[in-house]
Amino acid sequence: MIERTACVNRSTLETQITVTINLEGTGCSQFDTGIPFLEHMLEQITRHGLIDLTIQAQGDLHIDAHHTVEDIGITLGQAFAQALNDKKGIQRYGYAYVPLDEALSRVVLDCSGRSGLVYQVTFPRAHIGEFDVDLFYEFFQAFVNHAQITLHIENLYGRNAHHISETIFKAFGRALRMAITPDPRMQNILPSTKGSL
Repeated sequence: MIERTACVNRSTLETQITVTINLEGTGCSQFDTGIPFLEHMLEQITRHGLIDLTIQAQGDLHIDAHHTVEDIGITLGQAFAQALNDKKGIQRYGYAYVPLDEALSRVVLDCSGRSGLVYQVTFPRAHIGEFDVDLFYEFFQAFVNHAQITLHIENLYGRNAHHISETIFKAFGRALRMAITPDPRMQNILPSTKGSL
C-alpha cells in the first residue's frame, strides 16, 4: 500500500501552523490550536474519516480567531493534497448524509483538482460559546482552495447550532473517507476521462 502521509509547516506574521496527516489512519487526533470548539469539530473529521491528524497552531487570538481558523484550513488543505499523491485508484467522489437529533446535513465532494465551495448553511445564532460560526465558511473555503477539491455543504434542517455544526463536520469526514478510498477495480488508473486531476 502506498503511504499517504504529509507534514506541512506554514508561518506568517499572524500564525504558525503545523499539520501532520495520515490518510490511512484509524481516526487518531491531537490538537493544540487554542480554539476548543474548532478542535471538537476537527475531531469529527478524523473519527468519521479514519484520518490521523495532528495540528499545532499559534495565532493572534488576542485579536480574534479568524486568522488562525483560516490558516488551519489552508495548511490542512495543503497537507491533504500532498498526502493524496497522484489520485490514481481512488474513488474520487464522496457523499454523506449525517443526522444528529433534529439536524440533518449533506456533504458531497469531488477530488477534482478544481477548487469550488457551495456552502448553504444558516445557523440560528452567531456564536457557539465563544466561537463565531461565520468562521466555518472561512475554514472550508481555505481548505478547498488548497486541497483543490469541489465541496458542497448543505444543512437541510436543524434548530441547534451545535448539532448543525457536528452534522456538517461528521458528514465531511465520511464523504472524504469515501472519496479517498482506493477502488480495487481502478488500481493505478486515474479516475478521469481527461487524464488529469
